[in-house]
Amino acid sequence: MAKVPLDKPSLAVCPIARSLSVFGDSWCMLILRDAHMGLTRFDEFRSSLGISPSMLTKRLATLVDQGLFEKKRYSELPPREEYLLTQSGQDILPVLFVLGAWGRAHKLCEEERQMPVFVDSETGVEIEPIVIDKITGIEIGKRAIKQKNS
Repeated sequence: MAKVPLDKPSLAVCPIARSLSVFGDSWCMLILRDAHMGLTRFDEFRSSLGISPSMLTKRLATLVDQGLFEKKRYSELPPREEYLLTQSGQDILPVLFVLGAWGRAHKLCEEERQMPVFVDSETGVEIEPIVIDKITGIEIGKRAIKQKNS
């Protein structure tokens, strides 16, 4: 997996660069998407994504090593494990939805109606994410940003 190198000081301390060192691969994000929809087993991820077994093994190992999944054995013979989201893995869901909203707005496919729509499991209402600054209540992306010098 191509990881973001963190050897440049400005990248080593940047939270975006540090996150991309884990998520800089589309397979990891898609595995996390599927995990949030209830998939936990190797064969489920493989079937959903059409990913090669060796690639999936590497990506799952990365997600476990980075603390987004924990492995839990569900069968002794043959030995089989499932991958369960940790709190860290659960915390990535809003990021996935914001990425999806951006893609829906800027990366449409030819058959727009074939794009999946994600809905709240209790209400059935389509999820339309926005990101709000917790302190000011202002929607992020509506004002310019700058970096605070420490």
